[in-house]
Amino acid sequence: MRICGFQKTTLLDFPGHVAATLFTGGCNFRCPFCHNGDLVKDPEGQPGFSEEEIFSFLRKRKGILEGVCVTGGEPTLQPDLGEFLGKIKELGYLVKLDTNGYRPEVLRELLKEKKLDYIAMDIKAGWEHYNKATGVSHFEPEKIQESVDLIMHSGIDYEFRTTVVRGIHEPEEFEEIGRFLQGAKAYFLQSYKDSGAVLEPGYGAFPKEVLEEMAEKARKYIARVELRGVE
Repeated sequence: MRICGFQKTTLLDFPGHVAATLFTGGCNFRCPFCHNGDLVKDPEGQPGFSEEEIFSFLRKRKGILEGVCVTGGEPTLQPDLGEFLGKIKELGYLVKLDTNGYRPEVLRELLKEKKLDYIAMDIKAGWEHYNKATGVSHFEPEKIQESVDLIMHSGIDYEFRTTVVRGIHEPEEFEEIGRFLQGAKAYFLQSYKDSGAVLEPGYGAFPKEVLEEMAEKARKYIARVELRGVE
């Protein structure tokens, strides 16, 4: 596993649990608003953490931490992800995976092997804007559709989420997203924030009232739709 970042304690990343967060390097998307741009562009140039370092910490924190969140970058690109998550589970921790959903075959295997307890999948945009939101010219929507279906029928807890960016999204597309995710447990609209390390500076956030309008469109199809990162 290429681990490029390590947050030892978080109360936010794994809903309902005190957790640690691990950041993997590399991604198959190039979302211009990505706040972990260095992990995407230059994973080899980031400081690395050995697996022994991670597992030594987790062994010491048993009984204090409840879970581990694995995010990125895109974790499903890591060839030994399943083995790594299995070791975390053997220590008695819950595992949350953050993913863009573009490798459904990896999700299927991880679910089959019962290595996940929570999945957070990014829905980048409505279909018309997905290429712009992901920064890739060739995009296969059926992969996203397959991952959504796998997650919604997985039997584990999950959420879908969209980072809402002025310059990429329009209010109207959130009705389309709502229809696509109809019946989902939870959908979160996260307000864009420029971390200083985004891939392409210059984007902005929508005002709260516009985000609320977007959320209302999605609520026609999804019972729980909430805003995050809105002041």
